[in-house]
Amino acid sequence: MRLRAVSVASRTAATLASVLALGAAVAESGAAATSPTPSALERALAGIVGDRQGPPGALMLIHRPGRDEFFRAGVADVRSGAPLQRFSHFRIASVSKAFNGAVALSLVDRGDLSLDETIERGIPGLLPLAGPVTLSELLQHTGGVPDYIRAKAFIERFTEDPSAYIPPRTLIGFVRDDPLEFAPGSRYHYSDTDNIAAGLMAERASGQSYDQLLSDLVYRPLRLFQTSLPRTVRMPRPLMHGYDVEAGRAPEDVSELINPAGAWASGGIVSTPTDLGRFIRGYVSGRLFGGAVRRAQFSFRPGDSSPPGPGSNASGLSLFRYRTPCGTVFGHTGSFPGYRIFAAANGNGNRSVVFVASAQIVPGQGSKRVSDAIGRAQRLAVCRALG
Repeated sequence: MRLRAVSVASRTAATLASVLALGAAVAESGAAATSPTPSALERALAGIVGDRQGPPGALMLIHRPGRDEFFRAGVADVRSGAPLQRFSHFRIASVSKAFNGAVALSLVDRGDLSLDETIERGIPGLLPLAGPVTLSELLQHTGGVPDYIRAKAFIERFTEDPSAYIPPRTLIGFVRDDPLEFAPGSRYHYSDTDNIAAGLMAERASGQSYDQLLSDLVYRPLRLFQTSLPRTVRMPRPLMHGYDVEAGRAPEDVSELINPAGAWASGGIVSTPTDLGRFIRGYVSGRLFGGAVRRAQFSFRPGDSSPPGPGSNASGLSLFRYRTPCGTVFGHTGSFPGYRIFAAANGNGNRSVVFVASAQIVPGQGSKRVSDAIGRAQRLAVCRALG
């Protein structure tokens, strides 16, 4: 999604349909052998921000045993010139799907839900044509459930007022009467409806609100004090402002124009680099659940996250595997008007990467040159974390 005054609302809807669901120092082929130096990472970020079509700010938080490294370029706020901080809040977009996985799989681990639970039993009547799809297929994007973000009725409602609150049941209602796109389990296709349905299944199975589940099962165990799922456009401070960027025009602040409730469990969470790094390390390493549930989560099949992450992508249950020349990490990517995000950790959770750019620049949307530079910077960050 992208916004520029009134005219950008329709542009925003079109981009949301395609991506929300959706100067570097080292060449990709040469990144495997060595750990990039801090100056290499700084140059990579400076190249992204310095491009005339680049974001006003970009940052990396890299965690290695006993040490955090924070790299940044540009500013958090174009007007004030405020610096980017480890505690700057931003919209994590589809990385929220990993939080949704943490909730659902924690409930499976304690016996309140089953990976074989179907939509028909879990949320009866809400998606009648998707009844046979299981929770496992929802979390791996293999159920064939159509994406509500592409629905004409959703785009029209969103375009009328991007700041309006849309309840989760209304969101999946936009595709209530649409048939499955393929037989459950037969293919991979990234759909934001999957996570809305999974979040509603978690609520019904537990008897708790999704917000309470996040608090009890994720925030508290992992000590995430600056992470939330807002229902309004207002964001906590300090804020890493997100921008709509276009060559030849001043960046437009879109941080608080779009209600994240329109993405809910699929993409509505706000966090900070510090909290997101702590989350991805705990989530990947098995601190929230283990045993058979974690083994099921780590059963991968080909499938790109949206936007694609570094290296070769494969899809597990609310988790992606990224095989790079430097090694393998696990995590999620995200994009939302004003932001592009990548968060990943190694298998035992003692190394992690958080990357954030303050504009939604993804493949097929915005500058290809800048998007490619972001991809290279993410690979450098992985190499630094694993080096």
